[in-house]
Amino acid sequence: MLRLSLEALQIVDAIDRGGSFAAAARELYRVPSTISYTVGKLEEELGVQVFERFGPRVELTPAGHELLKEGRYLLKAAGDLEQRVRRVASGWETELAIGLDSMFGAAVLVPDFRAFYEVAQQTRLRLVQEALGGSWEALLDRRVDIVVGAPGDGPAGGGYVSQPIGQLKWVFAVAPQHPLAHAQGRLGRNDLQHHRAIATADSARLLAPRTVGLVLGQDTLTVPTMQAKFDYQLAGLGFGFLPERCAREAIAAGLLVEKEVEEPKPDETFYLAWRSGESGAALRWWQQRMAEPGLFDRLCFHLPRVALAQ
Repeated sequence: MLRLSLEALQIVDAIDRGGSFAAAARELYRVPSTISYTVGKLEEELGVQVFERFGPRVELTPAGHELLKEGRYLLKAAGDLEQRVRRVASGWETELAIGLDSMFGAAVLVPDFRAFYEVAQQTRLRLVQEALGGSWEALLDRRVDIVVGAPGDGPAGGGYVSQPIGQLKWVFAVAPQHPLAHAQGRLGRNDLQHHRAIATADSARLLAPRTVGLVLGQDTLTVPTMQAKFDYQLAGLGFGFLPERCAREAIAAGLLVEKEVEEPKPDETFYLAWRSGESGAALRWWQQRMAEPGLFDRLCFHLPRVALAQ
């Protein structure tokens, strides 16, 4: 006879996260006596103690830790199965994760989320922001179902469909108070290596991180987003390349100085991408929505701006 049930595992999981039977009862909309009875029955049938009781507070025993560790895999598998069944029945995914490269402000997708909810409230949406190679990795690692604004060519090996949506030019710039602002002529590696670079962190966990224009051993301040990079360069803390569309505004306002370099950063293409062979009504909706004209102009409007940095 099977002594474990998904209901019992859900209760053990909720108790562990909440720290008490009462917290689990509130989360699961059950009466505390039901929670207590289920745990007691589970311990009796398994012949092990799952929780140590310390008044209202409880903690997992070593056996309980092992039960929950493996049990969470079962709960996830059951949830995945439920999603697949519902998808087959309705054609709409129960959840869809949209990836957006962190170069672009998340507010850019507000109109798209609003439009989606008008036609499909049965699909839960999750917005994920990654940087550089992390945008591609999130897609291949199934952390997102579609990625918007992934920079540069995707990794080798395929498994995805990608469409170019636009291209950005880059400007090398420093604050007026930075020592390089007064340097003469084109700046080479010898000029740059004595100063701090500001770089956006690549959020990829497995793919090789992308770096551009850094000299080996150079002092580098790594920041999480392009907005942070923009802000820190305005503050004079270092140098680096910025998207032309946001740099020009700051240069015109006297907040940045453009400098010529011997090794400029080439124009970069950005992509819309999703995994091959996957289909669902929600994914198709987002594919079609993101293919509408003007997407890249909207994305670029949400690049870092002078007004946001001051």
